[in-house]
Amino acid sequence: MSNVKAAAPPTDAAAQILTDDAIAFVGELQERFGARRAELLAARKGRGKPSGFLEDTQEIRDGDWQVPPPRPDYADRRAEITGPTDRKLVINALNSGAKGFMADFEDANSPTWQNQVEGHLNLIDAVEGTITYDSSEGKHYELVDNPATLLVRPRGWHLPEKHLTLGGEPVAGAFMDFGLYAFHCGKRLAERDRGLYLYLPKMEHYEEAALWNDVFLFTREALGLPPGLIRATVLIETLPAAFQMAEIIHALGEHSYGLNAGRWDYIFSMIKVFRDDPDFVLPDRNDVKMTVPFMRAYTELLVKTCHAHGAFAMGGMAALIPSRKDEEANQRALDAVKADKEREAKAGFDGTWVAHPDVVDVALKAFDDVLGNRPNQIDKQRYDVDVSPEQLLDAGSTPGEITEEGLRSDVSVGFQYISFWLGGRGAAGINNLMEDAATAEISRSQIWQWVKHGKFDRDHVRKVLDEEMERIRADVGDEVWQKGRPEETKKIFEQVALSDEFPDFLTLPAYEYID
Repeated sequence: MSNVKAAAPPTDAAAQILTDDAIAFVGELQERFGARRAELLAARKGRGKPSGFLEDTQEIRDGDWQVPPPRPDYADRRAEITGPTDRKLVINALNSGAKGFMADFEDANSPTWQNQVEGHLNLIDAVEGTITYDSSEGKHYELVDNPATLLVRPRGWHLPEKHLTLGGEPVAGAFMDFGLYAFHCGKRLAERDRGLYLYLPKMEHYEEAALWNDVFLFTREALGLPPGLIRATVLIETLPAAFQMAEIIHALGEHSYGLNAGRWDYIFSMIKVFRDDPDFVLPDRNDVKMTVPFMRAYTELLVKTCHAHGAFAMGGMAALIPSRKDEEANQRALDAVKADKEREAKAGFDGTWVAHPDVVDVALKAFDDVLGNRPNQIDKQRYDVDVSPEQLLDAGSTPGEITEEGLRSDVSVGFQYISFWLGGRGAAGINNLMEDAATAEISRSQIWQWVKHGKFDRDHVRKVLDEEMERIRADVGDEVWQKGRPEETKKIFEQVALSDEFPDFLTLPAYEYID
C-alpha cells in the first residue's frame, strides 16, 4: 500500500519492525476499520450520561451463553504484573514470579516513536526467549526458565499514531500496536502453543468491542493464524462500560478472555462523566477506596457477570510500591496490598494486578489461600449480587473530605507525571505509588471538578502549582529540573486541569509535545 507512510526507524535495529509488509498490514487495518473507529468515537460524544442498563440488550444479559474455556497455557492468572515495554523492565517483569506480564503500550507508556517501535523488538525477543540486557553498571539480565505469560495492551481507540499515516492521516495507535504485535509474533506464539493475549482499554460501548472482534477475525485470516489463538481481556475502566459488561464479553465472542476492574481510570471516568454535577464531586483521591459504595458495586457486578458466562474476572491495580529505604513505609505498602488482594480473592476474582515485583508474592499468597491448587474460581457464581443502576452511580455516598493537602498532592502528582511523560517515561514512582496516565487523570480531573464547583479558585490552584514547582525543583536540582521541560509541563498541566472546557484525555494535548 503505497499511501501508507512511516517515519524513519528510530534506530537501525528497529528497521526490522517497520518492514514494508508489516507497515502494509497496519495500513490495511486502518483502511478497513478506520472509518468505523471514527464513527464510534464520534458516537461517544452524542450519548448522554449513563442512567441504566440497555433495554435492547436484555436478552444478552439474561442469556445462558458461555465464552470458550481458558486456553491450557494460561488458565491460572492469579497475579499479573504490568509495565512498559522497556527492555530491562520486560525482563524483570517476566522474571518476577507473576503468572502473567502485561506489556503496556498505553497508560504505563509514553508513546514516543522510539518507545512504540523498540517495544516490539523487545516483545519478539521475549516470545523467543532470547531477550537479554546489559546495564551500564555491568549487570546482565536474561530470562528465567519459566517466565510469566506475555500479554500486550495496545493503545485505546482514541489515541492516534502521528508517525504512521494512511493517505496523510494518522493511523489509530491501537491498529499500530496490535497490528505489529500480531504480524511479528502471532505465528511465533502459535508455533509454541501459546496464546496471543491482549488487554483492551478505554472502551465505552459494546460496539467498540465488536469492532475489535472483527479486527481479530480479519487478522486471523490475513496472517494465517489458528482459531483460538487471540484472546482478549477488556478493562472495564469507563462508567458507560460498567452498564454493558455482559454485552462487551458477548461482542468479543470466541476471543473473549474476561474483564478487568480498571479501578483508577474508572474513578477518572466517574469524575469525567458527571463533572458538571455537584452531586458527583468526589473527595481527596486517597479517600476514594475500593470499598466505597460505587466502587464495590462495580467490582461485584464484574465478578458476577464474568463468572455467569465462563469468563475470567481480574482484579485491579495495586499502585503501592514498597520502599527499600524506609522499613515502616515498606510494611505499610505490603499490608495495604495484602488487604486489597485478600478482599479481591474472597470476592471471587480469579487474579489481580500489581505494579512492582516486590509485591508479587503478597498478591500470590492472597489468591493461593483462596484458590489452593485450582487455577481459577470461574465456577464461583455470585448469585448473592444484585447491583442496581443507582448503586453504580452512587458517588455521593463516598466518605471523605476535600482538603488543601489533597489539592496539593493532586497538583504535585499531575505536574510530575506530565514531566516524566514528556521525557519518555509513562510510569513513575511518586511518593511510594506507581503513577501512570490513569492516576494522573484522576489528579487533574479532580482539580478541574473542584474548581468548577467552587471548592478552590483558579488563582489558588496556580499559587499551589508555583509552590509545588519550586519544591520539586529544590528536590531534584536545576539540571534535572530543566531536563523535565518545566515550562511545557506547566502549560499542559494548566490546559488539562484549569481550562474552561474539560479535555477528554490529558495524553491527547500532551502528545503534540513528544517526538
